[in-house]
Amino acid sequence: MKPLWRVVTLPPTLQGDAAVLFAQGARRRGAEMLELRTDLHGPEAVDIQVLGQQGPLLVSERGRPLPAAWVEAARYVDRDLTVSLDAPAEKLLASHHAERSLSTAEALRLWDRALPPEALVKHVEPLDTPGHVAVLLETQARLIERFGAERVTVLGMGSLALPARAVLSSRNVLEYVAMGGTWSAAPGQRLLDDAVREFRAQPRGRARLGILGTSIAHSRSPRIHRQPFDRIDLPEQGPVEELVDSLLPHYAGFAVTSPFKLRLARHTRSPLEAINTLVRRGGHWESFNTDVEGARAVLQRMGARDAFVLGDGGSTAALRAISAEVGCTLRVLKRSDIGGPLAGMGIWTWPDRVPPPESLHFDRARVAVIAYGAPGRRIATEILRRGGTPILLGAAWFVAQARRQRELWETAT
Repeated sequence: MKPLWRVVTLPPTLQGDAAVLFAQGARRRGAEMLELRTDLHGPEAVDIQVLGQQGPLLVSERGRPLPAAWVEAARYVDRDLTVSLDAPAEKLLASHHAERSLSTAEALRLWDRALPPEALVKHVEPLDTPGHVAVLLETQARLIERFGAERVTVLGMGSLALPARAVLSSRNVLEYVAMGGTWSAAPGQRLLDDAVREFRAQPRGRARLGILGTSIAHSRSPRIHRQPFDRIDLPEQGPVEELVDSLLPHYAGFAVTSPFKLRLARHTRSPLEAINTLVRRGGHWESFNTDVEGARAVLQRMGARDAFVLGDGGSTAALRAISAEVGCTLRVLKRSDIGGPLAGMGIWTWPDRVPPPESLHFDRARVAVIAYGAPGRRIATEILRRGGTPILLGAAWFVAQARRQRELWETAT
């Protein structure tokens, strides 16, 4: 089968030399094709010849007509089959973006037309409910039967679409990915770095792994766990319960992070207050909390006989579970409990996206930070600003709990 093309879209804010630098950076990081869309750029915004020298181009007509120079320079030309398929046959990417989720029968009727034998086919639908993953997979299989495995791409779009796109990618010809940062060409795109990591690992049919959370672009889990491993960033109130059930045939396990640890503990009927790991057991999920290993590592590093804890979520549940074993008495403080300045030893469990109460101040307290990377640094800065001394223990927590997760995922059935 033809190798996958990883496609990144040129952001609308980049023009001229900045567009060329973006194309060069994307190429170095593993992108294989740059997309230009007429709704994002006009012909005067970019030098199409210079961009074409950086690698293959895909030009897409969205609203405004495609400039002739773009068509000439492109490797592929994306035209909506319901509008016009006017493009050189060897360059044509016939596409359609449905306005609603379709049944497979509806999608097949849409594509019941003759296309040049060289043309690629791209079918896109909004993924409004997690259960529609199965329908998209069936649509992909039927379109491949009709047009051939080297021609078809099927995509979902929306806040729940990322795992569907990851599963579909194994048979797609094109994979549209995001460079990262604050802009992406469509909701639900995977990160380029994750797609490249999976491709280089050549997992050969392994069931997928992933991490579920909100604002997790910083997560290092994909760097240390076996591939394929997906960062699945969901809205805080998203239907995570329905989503994990719909993905049971396709994923061997999940890491679970804020804010879903408590919800998925209830959903899986766990005896634990909070969980951070799901492992597939045939037709159901088994849940675990390897955060207790992280909590043990942090409390042992702190060496305190007593400590206050800021926040009462999933991480605090793990700290409670292990505190007696390591001989540390915990005083758990919710936001409403914060009054005068806090002294002694403490642990900050609030995610960095949650603003601390204005009443929070420290009297030379030493406060452990169990986040890592950029979120951990932002929390550390906040602790300093409020009179405390941060102790960066996020890496110790993360490594200890991740080691146990790996062991559990190896037992998936």
